[in-house]
Amino acid sequence: MIPLPDIARATAAEHDMLPPGSPVVAMVSGGADSMALLHLLAAGDLGAALHLSALHVNHLLRGADSDADEAFVAAECERLGVPCRTVRFDVAGYAAAEGGLNLEDAGRQVRYRFAAEEADARALALGLGPADARIAVAHTLDDRIETFLTRLLSGAGAGGLASIRHVRGRIVRPLLDAPRAEVRAWLEAQQGVTWREDATNLDTTRQRARVRHEVLPALFAAEPALHSTLQRTMRVLADEDDLLAGMAAAFARDFAAGQQRPGEVALDRSMMLTLSRAMQRRTVRAALEVVFPEASRLDSVHIEAIVDGLADEGFARDLPDGLRAFSEYGKMIIWHRGKRFPSVAPSLLPIPGSVDLGPIGSIEAVPAASGEVVGERRSVVIDAGDATSFTISPAREGERMRPLGMDGTKKLSDLLTDDKVPHRERHGVPVVRDGERVVWLAGVRMSDEYKVGPHTSRAVRLTWRTG
Repeated sequence: MIPLPDIARATAAEHDMLPPGSPVVAMVSGGADSMALLHLLAAGDLGAALHLSALHVNHLLRGADSDADEAFVAAECERLGVPCRTVRFDVAGYAAAEGGLNLEDAGRQVRYRFAAEEADARALALGLGPADARIAVAHTLDDRIETFLTRLLSGAGAGGLASIRHVRGRIVRPLLDAPRAEVRAWLEAQQGVTWREDATNLDTTRQRARVRHEVLPALFAAEPALHSTLQRTMRVLADEDDLLAGMAAAFARDFAAGQQRPGEVALDRSMMLTLSRAMQRRTVRAALEVVFPEASRLDSVHIEAIVDGLADEGFARDLPDGLRAFSEYGKMIIWHRGKRFPSVAPSLLPIPGSVDLGPIGSIEAVPAASGEVVGERRSVVIDAGDATSFTISPAREGERMRPLGMDGTKKLSDLLTDDKVPHRERHGVPVVRDGERVVWLAGVRMSDEYKVGPHTSRAVRLTWRTG
């Protein structure tokens, strides 16, 4: 049997997990696996030049037991001389506030958020960049196999079945090739090293606990070499998944529809439909991973629904984590259901001058040079007559204008529809008015009544600046 320190050293070296001089934040729950990782790191078995600290997050879910875990980790870190930050956070309240996340997912999100903050702070204190820090997590080979099986039961593609990765960004897992039994055996051989047991890990009403205590023993009875067999399987799946993931990431970038807004996935549906269904799935996941990392683990049923929706102009579906996917003007949009686009606040635009519209941007009115192009989109030249100012606000219900080059009038709402401006964004489109007359539906069309002609004595350029 290979000693645990040797397994961890080999894993860390193979995946270049812990470069010398790195600030390393060890996530320590107080359980056996995390205590083994803490002791290996503190002893210098995985790199003597590391700047080690620990993080413990008290989820406030188990009353006195949670508090005892916190005190135990803090005391053990003090004994080892390892700086330790403890955080108390209401995970149940967070799960409810986030639309009913299950507690396991909520706890994971909270832990990694605090770990990222701590890693950033430790790197900054050493004069290093955030990318130089590492977050060490104590997942074992058994954790990887359990994840493989739970994903197999719930439905997953090759990417999900590749299971937990050795390295994911700054997160590293030096114990991922070590069976849990070997971790326990090593701990029991160390004098004075103890750990805490979480009773909820025995609750077989939870899927992971049921897999751990009921499914895995049956599988090991049928195949004693299950550790090595599934380890090989997951390695092959991971290698192939990495290749396909690179292709999907490129498609997600290339098929992004128009200007990408913060906090939103927008994919060109017609381009997505040129891909095989398998690559469509992966491309959706790749796009989600960039914008909504927490949603990259969506169950396959949701990914399949989104892929089906690529060919459906009327598609709409609510997703976990407060997300919604829907078709819109040739795009597949995924965004947070609670997201609200800003609205134009009623404002006065002096001529000449400018007005700040906050998140909408700004509109400027300046004298136009002779022969300037009239324009139609973000900048237009108009006949301002003797006006000293214009007003700005969103479009009104039923409001009409005579677009440049047309004889009759048209509703502003119809012009916005023609220009494929989504309903959710229309209150953010400024309308420039001269009294009650529309001068310019910014970014869409200007009024024919204000076009520059032979008798124009005062031409003004209006420009809407965003971003």
